[in-house]
Amino acid sequence: MNTRHNYAVHLVWTGNTGSGTSSLRSYSRDHQVDAKGLAQIAASADPAFLGDPTRWNPEQLYLTSIAQCHMLWYLGLAARSAITVVAYDDHPTGIMVEESSGAGEFESVTLHPTVTIDSRSDPRRAKTLHEEVADYCFIARSVKTPILHEANIIQLDSDAAS
Repeated sequence: MNTRHNYAVHLVWTGNTGSGTSSLRSYSRDHQVDAKGLAQIAASADPAFLGDPTRWNPEQLYLTSIAQCHMLWYLGLAARSAITVVAYDDHPTGIMVEESSGAGEFESVTLHPTVTIDSRSDPRRAKTLHEEVADYCFIARSVKTPILHEANIIQLDSDAAS
């Protein structure tokens, strides 16, 4: 039996500077994202698209969603595989190609996780788990962007583990 999960967020444009969208430069791309019980996210467009560089943009949030989902599934798979992760740090990157028409899409996303495991865990298994995440991660399974992994596995020596 499948289980359905429903999600809802609230998005409000806050960038009307007085004349609305009377031209491409007449308004700010600023907006706010929130959901019931959560802190608000101040967002805008990427600065290349006239956005505010001090606010989150959709492209960053896209990368963040992919990386978060990957990490959470990875940690769960690690726990089920007797891999003890003691630290996880990722710096995901993405390449978006903008066409001359203004349309575009992400060409690829690359995750660069550094995963530290304890001395009793199998580093080869810890590395292969990254490939298995794609079978489970809801976000990765929902997007057409290729998601690559350049994982670095660090294994603590037995002295560091004690």
